[in-house]
Amino acid sequence: MATLWSKGTKASDIVEDFTVGNDRVLDMALAKYDVIGSKAHIKMLESIGLLAADELETLTGALDEILAEIEAGKFILENDVEDIHSQVELLLTRRLGDVGKKIHSGRSRNDQVLVDIKLFLRDELRKTREEMLELFDVLQSLSEKHKDVMLPGYTHGQVAMPSSFGLWFGAYAEALADDMHMIRGAFHLVNQNPLGSAAGYGNSFPLDREMTARLLEFEDLDWNVVAAQLSRGKAEKAVASAIGCVALTLNKFASDCCLYMCPNFGFISFPDELTTGSSIMPHKKNPDVWEIIRGNCNRIMAAENEITMLCSNMAHGYHRDFQLLKDILFPALELMHKCLKMTVFMLHDIRVNRHILDSPIYDYLFTVEEVNRRALAGMPFRDAYKSVGIEVNEGRFHAEKTVNHTHVGSIGNLCNDRIAAKMKKAADF
Repeated sequence: MATLWSKGTKASDIVEDFTVGNDRVLDMALAKYDVIGSKAHIKMLESIGLLAADELETLTGALDEILAEIEAGKFILENDVEDIHSQVELLLTRRLGDVGKKIHSGRSRNDQVLVDIKLFLRDELRKTREEMLELFDVLQSLSEKHKDVMLPGYTHGQVAMPSSFGLWFGAYAEALADDMHMIRGAFHLVNQNPLGSAAGYGNSFPLDREMTARLLEFEDLDWNVVAAQLSRGKAEKAVASAIGCVALTLNKFASDCCLYMCPNFGFISFPDELTTGSSIMPHKKNPDVWEIIRGNCNRIMAAENEITMLCSNMAHGYHRDFQLLKDILFPALELMHKCLKMTVFMLHDIRVNRHILDSPIYDYLFTVEEVNRRALAGMPFRDAYKSVGIEVNEGRFHAEKTVNHTHVGSIGNLCNDRIAAKMKKAADF
């Protein structure tokens, strides 16, 4: 196998297979970022005299060709090549000769991998942001559309107080706005340039790290070269934590949908083509999509803990364990995109039950409002509470089941404009 670090000896095939693992497959996601990072690196090398102007032009042209091949799906990682970095350098050397070998001056595979991963994660977080914004808009729209449709509130699994579909949809929209702060925080942590830190201890070349930061549009640098290597694992953990928060929101929403689709509740429904049936029970309309979203979100939330366990108990500096971070985080990110997109897809066809409160199950939904009405009329709260309780116990309590019956504005006060402003601020990165 062709390796950048080979010094003339060859590891046995079984060692290579074990240590490389799934890296070759996962590295394909980093291919274009490896080229982008290399283009910035060689431009900086030319500025400090380590490359001639014509060499820069030649290398840049060849890298652009490789980038075009990647984007066209024509780029492959050859069977005897260890990773994406080796493949790019190999192609340059084949096509350009010795000048292709100059591309690695002033960097190690350690900072090369770091910059690839940070560029990749930066784009993944931006993609997640856009998907979250799309879902947010759908939830806000549904909140406004169904703001006057009553929905029973539950605590401890028991009928509690009146709510509305407007509040329910809007609550998850605001939860996404809160989650966006986590995505934004992870983005800023990731968006720092490690290039030039080499293997974690810098090098003797007069590298212009601020220049590569500008070229790659990083907002800052990992200034301390040892700290750059310390960011390996920390960046991945931050991203996992952020998408874990989004996953928790989707998990709860999916759980609500599973419950509300149950005929015992019958709060919402979906077209038959968005549900699944039973091989034996012809009446079944199962919420399989929501169950898979719920399960996948649990897997996403588990990624942070797995990353934490992987990165613990290692001294500073690079360790091969870090390679396994891709096996954990990359699939979690893919699941995150799928769950966000599928939630949007399902919500376009959600149907809400406008007559839930017709059931006698909800006859006592407005007891709190009646207590408050009597308190506002001058009765001490505890006396009002006791009198309504007695009426309930004796079967004498009756209340009008309408939004207008409430004496507080919580049900109608969706604050969607304020929530939209919160999301806009959080998504500004």
